[in-house]
Order: sequence, then C-alpha cells, then structure tokens
Amino acid sequence: MPRADRASQFMPFAALKGFEDTLREKERIEVPQIILTEETLEYLDHQLSILKVGDMVTIVYYDSGCYIKKTGLISRIKTDARYLTVVTTDISFDSIKEIRC
Repeated sequence: MPRADRASQFMPFAALKGFEDTLREKERIEVPQIILTEETLEYLDHQLSILKVGDMVTIVYYDSGCYIKKTGLISRIKTDARYLTVVTTDISFDSIKEIRC
C-alpha cells in the first residue's frame, strides 16, 4: 500500500452523517429569556460603553432558545445597529445577559 493511502485507513468513519449533530440538538435544553432588572441593564450599558475593538471579553447571550457563552476578541462594535461582533459571531445588545472583560 502506498504511504499516502495508509493514513486514510485511520480516518474516522461516520456511518450516519448528521447523527451527531442531531444528538447535540436533542441534548439542548430550551429556556425562556431572562428579563433583566434596571440595575443590571444600566451596568451592561456602562460595560458596553467602555468596550473597544480588540478587547478580550466573555459574553453570555441568548440565542435560539438557550444561553451561550462566547469568549474572544471584539472585532466590531456597531452602536447604531445595537450589536457587536466577537471573533465572527454577531451579538445583539438586547440579547446580552453578562459581560466580563
């Protein structure tokens, strides 16, 4: 067997394509979005006002029925459109629950 073909025999084999994705989707527990207090909203507004492009952040936000934690560098902030981008993920200001710098 040629050397280039030997590596292909050790590649993972998925007999059912998409099965793992379907299982992950079933494991997800949907929760309602939490309504934040005025104090929390003021704190988030303050945090958002001091953020700038290139800052490392951890953001907990609501998306598609569950809360997601995203850590990375801020690549874009659009205050007029009310969203920011962490790496390549666009996050609406209204869906943010928590910000840690």
